Amino acid sequence: MAVPTRITVVGVGNEFRRDDGLGPAVITRLKEGRATRPLPPGTVLASSDGDPGRLIGLWEEAGLAVVVDAAHVHPGCPGRVHRLELGEHGVRRPGAASTHGLGLGEAVELSRVLGRLPAHLIVYAVESGDGSLGTGLTKAVAAVVEPLARRIEKDIAEYHAAVPPEAPPPVNAREV
Repeated sequence: MAVPTRITVVGVGNEFRRDDGLGPAVITRLKEGRATRPLPPGTVLASSDGDPGRLIGLWEEAGLAVVVDAAHVHPGCPGRVHRLELGEHGVRRPGAASTHGLGLGEAVELSRVLGRLPAHLIVYAVESGDGSLGTGLTKAVAAVVEPLARRIEKDIAEYHAAVPPEAPPPVNAREV
């Protein structure tokens, strides 16, 4: 069975609810960085409102999916980053955080049930400070956008280096 090579990065959130706009802000930063730090061909960068059906559609058949989302944690530390991984051996969670809505959790569980989880899923949940109506991230959350974009670029590079290139189709011996 071939190893999936498609890479998808999804920024979940609503840029009109202050820190909830973190996911789309990271996607914007990754797109801006493509000129000087290109990503592997075919890498998909997308923003989403977190609807489970849309998330599944974005990450199904991906070898690597990275999701960035704001998290409400009480008591919280705005700007603290939590990294969760779901690979072939289940979830590795170095810390506790919960996403601000049920969309992401539901999407993961529904994907699992339907057999549509990506081969490897990384979730970055960043503790938010302000989810009220308005635009612009708080200072603490805005400070993590660039380092988080760089960390995601590193995740992508590591995955891309570890996945064997697609094999060319077999050559028919009579055509040689």
